[in-house]
Amino acid sequence: MVIKVFVATVAGSTAIKKKQQEVVGFLEANRIDFEEKDIACNDDNRQWMRENVPGEKKPKNGIPLPPQIFNEEQYCGDFESFFDAKEGNEIYVFLGLAPPASKKISDTPAVTDLSEANPPEEKQEEPETETAAEEEEKVGVVEEVAAEADDEQGEEES
Repeated sequence: MVIKVFVATVAGSTAIKKKQQEVVGFLEANRIDFEEKDIACNDDNRQWMRENVPGEKKPKNGIPLPPQIFNEEQYCGDFESFFDAKEGNEIYVFLGLAPPASKKISDTPAVTDLSEANPPEEKQEEPETETAAEEEEKVGVVEEVAAEADDEQGEEES
């Protein structure tokens, strides 16, 4: 299944640009495969997007604005739906994808006697996993993006 993100590479609105960047950046940071479909330079993409956004999800003027997100032909939602799913840790449900298998420390069996785990004569190498710093960096990126979206919402409301 391919996630399709409909964007406008030539967008006059900075709000739309920021929303597109947030969706694309999040998908890239989480290594979720997707395709960007430009509606500004490709009339077929624009027409397909407009025809496939459900009527109840279209704005009052009837023209949905990017970013719009699909899983193949299945409509997932717009930026607000994406943002809500991300904040609720339901992004994989939103995208219609199975969540990746997570490698948590709590998933490994506990060793009470460390001398049994690593006897002195046989040093075992640690498997390569993400460090706490790498995980914190990812969280920081996501928090920065969320903060930018909050700032943007504040600007739009005022």
